[in-house]
Amino acid sequence: MGMTAKSGILLLMCCVSAIASVGSIFELSSGNPDLGNTNTILILIITIPLTVIFFWTAVMDTRANQ
Repeated sequence: MGMTAKSGILLLMCCVSAIASVGSIFELSSGNPDLGNTNTILILIITIPLTVIFFWTAVMDTRANQ
């Protein structure tokens, strides 16, 4: 198995950013986000690409260490 500490940390960051994006979607769908519409949309816009980047980087790191 080629998983390293770096891969694990990247996957952890991927999970956290995915949770933040899903939470932002739920907040926006409720109609009255706690942080306001602008901040919640900003969090959503930032976390969606971060989730993909963290996941892709973790997969590439694992493949490189096999």
